[in-house]
Amino acid sequence: MTVPALASVSGLLQVASLLGLLLLLLKAAQLYLRRQWLLKALQQFPSPPSHWLYGHSREFQEESELQPLLKRVEKYPSACARWLWGTRAMVLVYDPDYMKVVLARSEPKPHITYKYLTPWIGNGLLLLDGQTWFQHRRMLTPAFHHDILKPYVRLMADSVQVMLDKWEQLVAQDPRLEIVGPVSLMTLDTIMKCAFSHQGSVQTDGDSHSYIQAIRDLNDLLFSRVRNVFQQNDVLYRLSPEGRQSHRAIRIAHQHTDRVIQLRKAQLQKQGEMENVRKKRHLDFLDILLLARMEKGNSLSDTDLRAEVDTFMFEGHDTTASGISWILYALASHPEHQQRCRAEIQGLLGDGTSITWDHLDQMPYTTMCIKEALRLYPPVPVIGRELSKPITFPDGRSLPAGIILSLSVYGLHHNPQVWPNPEEFDPSRFAPGSARHSHAFMPFSGGSRNCIGKQFAMNEMKVAVALTLLHFELAPDPSRIPVPIQRVVLKSNNGIHLKLRKLP
Repeated sequence: MTVPALASVSGLLQVASLLGLLLLLLKAAQLYLRRQWLLKALQQFPSPPSHWLYGHSREFQEESELQPLLKRVEKYPSACARWLWGTRAMVLVYDPDYMKVVLARSEPKPHITYKYLTPWIGNGLLLLDGQTWFQHRRMLTPAFHHDILKPYVRLMADSVQVMLDKWEQLVAQDPRLEIVGPVSLMTLDTIMKCAFSHQGSVQTDGDSHSYIQAIRDLNDLLFSRVRNVFQQNDVLYRLSPEGRQSHRAIRIAHQHTDRVIQLRKAQLQKQGEMENVRKKRHLDFLDILLLARMEKGNSLSDTDLRAEVDTFMFEGHDTTASGISWILYALASHPEHQQRCRAEIQGLLGDGTSITWDHLDQMPYTTMCIKEALRLYPPVPVIGRELSKPITFPDGRSLPAGIILSLSVYGLHHNPQVWPNPEEFDPSRFAPGSARHSHAFMPFSGGSRNCIGKQFAMNEMKVAVALTLLHFELAPDPSRIPVPIQRVVLKSNNGIHLKLRKLP
């Protein structure tokens, strides 16, 4: 290479180096200004001291996140700031007045955190915003009409009975049982029958176990990624072991939902049922999607359809499985309440072989216990929102647009200013006629974006609890006490283990 050529290359390298340095300086200035803006925006919301780089990460360890949260709930009224790292912060909210103000507005989910759900569940009802969300919500609401939900009770009971028959065989060998796995299979079985017209029982289908495990893995992986600064870049994450594991789990989940969609399409075509389905006054969830027409007359795209199926398949089984598992644990830990529920159910159902829709409103004490367990162990422990415009709270404190809010349902339900003696299991809090703030109890969120399937979930919880108590006496396993951990859905760090005794 000639001397002029070498000089030219050297000059280009110097220019590239200067440009790189300039870009680094600009990025550093941007991050500095962002942090200064956040410090000013959050100054009305004190919190424990945080490190300038890694924020409160040492305080909030993954396996003990809920304990420091409860300490903050006691120390800082209504809300406080939480720093994830240098320029990433949010405001934790755990006060019913604050919740009411936020949920009364149509604030979007924070893209910076919820975007990690998109490869898994797509842009379905959980992640959509604005007019598209409204169209999908309005389209799917008829799937939860009471005329649709009534016959589901029989299907729910059938699924629960399959699970209880298995438990009877297992406890004959060993009374100790981990219940989250089988309860998850049961709720998946129920949602497949009710919402997706599935024939047979997935509880005896080995393929369904892989879907359950995939959802469990995605819960853990998503939670870890949101809190790890080194896993934010999509390209680097895909190359990491966690990214490859996430990709495999998403593929398994999508294969499951694709099979469900294709099977139902084939059933409609083979049986010539499409026109009959069109004439029905109320349609099942998947049939609505398959026949849907948006306002402009276009069919839902395959991508939109699968997003809604992925969303409801996950939310319709995993959140309910969490709720049922924790309810059974709460009743196992409080035998006096368990026995009172059992007596109520025995008086109503006898042997439980004919539980119906009408029975579900005739078990007031059992319903009180279910709600108290959902207070202690809310299936969805946190909800995210991003402020699209400034907000002022009832106590006068305010936040500008662009701030991310972490609405802690777990913190709200354990807030001693809202629930005296919050760690005590006290079903009388939900006695008929008892007064409480409209946003003090939110196991299914609140406002216009509350859970579309909340009635379906409550029905399934009542059926599962009622039939289980008719068949078994429950006790906790003292050697394996579950510890709640925050994920997309509330989990236990070591499963939920009970001792079961078959009742005569």
